[in-house]
Amino acid sequence: MATITKKELANRIVEETNTTHMLVKSVIQQFLDEITSELVKGNRLEFRDFGVFETKTRAAREAKNPRTNETVNVPPKRLVRFRAGRLLNRKLNSRKK
Repeated sequence: MATITKKELANRIVEETNTTHMLVKSVIQQFLDEITSELVKGNRLEFRDFGVFETKTRAAREAKNPRTNETVNVPPKRLVRFRAGRLLNRKLNSRKK
């Protein structure tokens, strides 16, 4: 399994589309900025057949510090959740290993 960076994705798109690095990098960054902006607003993003991004709030709770066994209050926290769509799941599960 490899880690693919934004730069590597941009390079692949440049090769496939014969566009400039500047344009591709700009579009990718704008896309990511828009996703971030919508999630911060609490909106749900749905990309048909790919998946859904949404935020969930984890409730405040009490936890214990394992070193001191002291009770600590953990504040509520917002998390991003991604659920894969139908086609993405199908491709993931049909891939030859």
